[in-house]
Amino acid sequence: MGFVDAIRGAFSFLGARSQAEERIAQYIIREHHRGRPLGEILNDHYVTNRMTPEQVRRLLDRPELIHELGDDQIVDARREL
Repeated sequence: MGFVDAIRGAFSFLGARSQAEERIAQYIIREHHRGRPLGEILNDHYVTNRMTPEQVRRLLDRPELIHELGDDQIVDARREL
C-alpha cells in the first residue's frame, strides 16, 4: 500500500455516507413515490428511531432527495423540523 492510499483510507470516512443513511434516503424516496406526504414519512418510526432531527436535516440536503421530492417539499419539511 502506498502513502497516498494510506492517507486516502485513513480519511475515507469524511466523504462516506452510512448504510443506514442510504437506506433511509431510499425509504423516503420509495414512500414518496407511493404518494405519501414527506412530513408523514419523516415522522415514521422507521425514520425517527434511526436518525436524529439533525441527521434528517442533513439528509434533506442530498441532491438525489431534492431531485426526487422537489424543492418545495424539502423547504416545507425543513420548516416542520
